[in-house]
Amino acid sequence: MRRIRPAQLCRSWLFLEGANEAVLPRAAASGADVLIQELEDFTPPSSRPLARSLASDLYRAWRAEGAVVAVRVNPLEQDGMDDLAAVMRGAPDIVAPPKVAEPHQVLRLDEAVTRFERDYGIASGSTALLPNIEFARGLVQTAVIAKASPRTTACLLAAEDLASDLGAERGQDGLELAYCRQRFIVECVAAGVVAIDCPYTWGDVEGVGRDTRWARRLGYVAKSLVDPSHAAVVNAILSPDDQEIGHARDIVAAFESARAKGEARVELDGSLVELPTYGNAQRLLARGEALRQFERGGSGQFGDGG
Repeated sequence: MRRIRPAQLCRSWLFLEGANEAVLPRAAASGADVLIQELEDFTPPSSRPLARSLASDLYRAWRAEGAVVAVRVNPLEQDGMDDLAAVMRGAPDIVAPPKVAEPHQVLRLDEAVTRFERDYGIASGSTALLPNIEFARGLVQTAVIAKASPRTTACLLAAEDLASDLGAERGQDGLELAYCRQRFIVECVAAGVVAIDCPYTWGDVEGVGRDTRWARRLGYVAKSLVDPSHAAVVNAILSPDDQEIGHARDIVAAFESARAKGEARVELDGSLVELPTYGNAQRLLARGEALRQFERGGSGQFGDGG
């Protein structure tokens, strides 16, 4: 039986040109957890029939490589229904609607996906939705959008379209989107879905590392990508390493020892460890264990031995 990586363990979400026959078959070699066939901005209208025809065989190959299979379709009021009619035959794990600004857009997609699941013999409710937030209007409604459909397990923040909507000047330091990224993760946490950070749209590895570390500090556990070479960097940064796990264990041990003595908190390495810090350390350990279990062939769910 196929093991599907849970959304909360999907660190890297890679967008790929939907009709690029030279790149798509090799995408799994990037190591990205989620591969997204992009039929919207990355696929000109003239190339969309080809992209749709590739979907079923492509998804089968990606699954065989262990990737989570996703597709970003066009808005349903444009040619998104044509996209769905083709790609749903391949039973993607996730369908991503672009430029979501209102919850009714998600509801309409949910209804369409439900029909195609029924028509194509796909298990009812098995296709997840991934709203892409690309406008200011969508950003301030992220929590409402995320709750519009039970199929939604994660939301993704765009970079270029959002900056354009704001009239912001793009820079490699990402300062123009700093508030948006902070606001977005707050909205997603409040809604109980995974927040996927916007992509770093420059090619340098040093820059994507810096950008991903900043996102992780905010609380992100997932990041979208547009460059396959960035997947390994993102995966490494968004996975607790041995040093971090060791430090988290020290925090847990010190705090539990203090509590056993009736103390409310404890000092460790010059910092006061209180209940929230203890909770964060426990979450880091649980995430590290879940990632290891998944790689070893377990379910990878939080709480499975974590």
